[in-house]
Amino acid sequence: MLAEIKGLNEECGVFAIWGHEKAAEVTYYGLHALQHRGQEGAGIVTSDKEMLHLHKGNGLINDVFQQNEFSRLKGSAAVGHARYATQGGGGYENVQPLLFRSQKGSMALAHNGNLVNAYALKHQLEAQGSILQTTSDTEVLAHLIKRSGHLEMDEAISQALSMIKGAYAFTILTENQLFVALDPRGLRPLSLGKLGNAYVISSETCAFDITGATYLREIKPGELLIIDDNGLTSRQFASPLKRTLCSMEYVYFSRPDSNLDGVNVHASRKKMGKELFKEAPVEADVVTGVPDSSISAAIGYSEASGIPYELGLIKNRYVGRTFIQPSQELREQGVKMKLSAVRGIVEGKRVVMVDDSIVRGTTSKRIVRLLKEAGAKEVHVRIASPPIENPCYYGIDTSTKGELIASNNTIESIRELIQADSLAYLSADGLEHSIVDQPDTLEHGVCQACFTGNYPTEIYPETLNPANKA
Repeated sequence: MLAEIKGLNEECGVFAIWGHEKAAEVTYYGLHALQHRGQEGAGIVTSDKEMLHLHKGNGLINDVFQQNEFSRLKGSAAVGHARYATQGGGGYENVQPLLFRSQKGSMALAHNGNLVNAYALKHQLEAQGSILQTTSDTEVLAHLIKRSGHLEMDEAISQALSMIKGAYAFTILTENQLFVALDPRGLRPLSLGKLGNAYVISSETCAFDITGATYLREIKPGELLIIDDNGLTSRQFASPLKRTLCSMEYVYFSRPDSNLDGVNVHASRKKMGKELFKEAPVEADVVTGVPDSSISAAIGYSEASGIPYELGLIKNRYVGRTFIQPSQELREQGVKMKLSAVRGIVEGKRVVMVDDSIVRGTTSKRIVRLLKEAGAKEVHVRIASPPIENPCYYGIDTSTKGELIASNNTIESIRELIQADSLAYLSADGLEHSIVDQPDTLEHGVCQACFTGNYPTEIYPETLNPANKA
């Protein structure tokens, strides 16, 4: 999908490695594989066992890192981050990893997710004398850790993690250890791998393929990993709960070659397309998907229906994902630049246009118009997820219901607004069964709060930043 997701503001990508002589370079390639998760900024911190070294900046990874930077990023351990701003907004000071230095040692934090009680915790910390240097919720954890300075680092981290609520995948690097933590619900993706004798951590398994690492397993909900020269130690800082990995990771955010919680993203998207045809068949001549994340679902719809799949829409590869752009004006311009309809494919045809989601509706309207201007006789829109009616507080930061077209309109009125000949969405049950074959019998499930309003954790609207309230 092109741009509707700007209303969903995807979180970030984290990558870390311990025990590799080219730690900074491997992390650079890992971040390249995760570039789709954030294009506003990137950074790497390395450890040479005596000191932490930082380089970060705004922009794409290629723009932030030049060859001469790596000579300064010394050490065999690193954490890296590709950023899209959710809580805290833009600005260099919010680009991660965040590095904190003290007389007792330094630490660097990289975070994927969103803390639902960050605003309240910041208020408490400031009342106790803390001076916050950023507007990011990630900084909260650093202050909570340092408040327990008499404890061993793993104990201090565990205690701090017990105070935060929401979705988080943290990597924390000190001079001598790497710590990795996932929230008790496992809302964000995070995996463990090995590259030779080195341990590797990544938001998505696609980064293992790029760097040559071998996948070992998922990080467990409520798990804290401690990695150092003695090896890897695992402990539970919180009792694990039924995993509710964000369903939008499967629908849109993750790369199709990634496996999340043991499920291949491309395969799950194809199932969504097949389920979508079962629930919303239509007579048509061709099926096309909106590049890139909707292609898999469109193939599934085509296979289930017998209607041929065609490249009815072509993407300009030199334009970035429009949801990443920081303003509505730039998003709309990005949509105009990004897609072209293939007249020779759609002219005179009844077209099924498969997309992964609709947030505001402006992009869908533009794509329908593109197809009809290219001569499509009919355009039937099929969405491979349910209507997004509720804000997300876990890192895909829809701020108000007013921004969500499905929270204020019926499906028929949305159809009229986007000027489609028909419109149908995949059901919540159809989506879950496309990801988890037996959701009622397995320990693993998905979060569908943005669709259903059923949040897997308690939400504290009175403690959220007023600027982000629903």
